[in-house]
This record gives sequence, structure tokens and C-alpha cells, in this order.
Amino acid sequence: MPKGASVTKTLKVGDQAPDFTLKAHGDREVKLSDYRGKQNVFIAFYPLDWTPV
Repeated sequence: MPKGASVTKTLKVGDQAPDFTLKAHGDREVKLSDYRGKQNVFIAFYPLDWTPV
């Protein structure tokens, strides 16, 4: 496997999501683990959303 590559695991209903980090508004980083056990998390992806940054 190439350096830096990761293994993809298919999740099943009820599986705990793996931790990940995303860029939020203002280049702030948000980690899923920051919210674990505190509140529900809803993630939506908007492919090809042409709104200005």
C-alpha cells in the first residue's frame, strides 16, 4: 500500500463512526471526537456547490 494511503472500511448501521477532522468556517478545524457524547452530529456534503467562499 502506498505511503499515506488508508484502508476503507464499510460501516454498518449502528457502527460508531471513525474520528475525522474537517475544515469549518474560517479555516477552523473541527473533529468528530470533540462532539462525541455531547450532542448529535449531522454532516451534509454539497458537491458542486458554486457559492462563493
